[in-house]
Amino acid sequence: QVQLVESGGGLVQAGGSLRLSCVASGRTFSSYVIGWFRQAPGKERDFLAGIRWNVDRTLYADSVKGRFTISRDNAKNTVYLQMNNLRPEDTAVYYCAAGFTLRVTSDEYYYWGQGTQVTVSS
Repeated sequence: QVQLVESGGGLVQAGGSLRLSCVASGRTFSSYVIGWFRQAPGKERDFLAGIRWNVDRTLYADSVKGRFTISRDNAKNTVYLQMNNLRPEDTAVYYCAAGFTLRVTSDEYYYWGQGTQVTVSS
């Protein structure tokens, strides 16, 4: 069992930045993958970025390439999502999730955090 807790969301103006954190606890394995997703009201949950826990391999959605950066701190069991040049359309609840395969589909992730709200004002 893996527990994930997100933090770092909030209200920011367009063009601003936020850094989200995802702290993992419980039964953590070096083979895990951590992914970031977001879901806006009335929309599906979309993959943003993913990272392997023990290998420097990342995956990004085209929609956030160049603006969002995923990274990890193994010593702190934490994965970050640095978000720059935020736009109003980035407004959503952001989730981190753990799985075993670095994929874009949410079905590949088995443990989810509770989410953190990001609101970008114009």
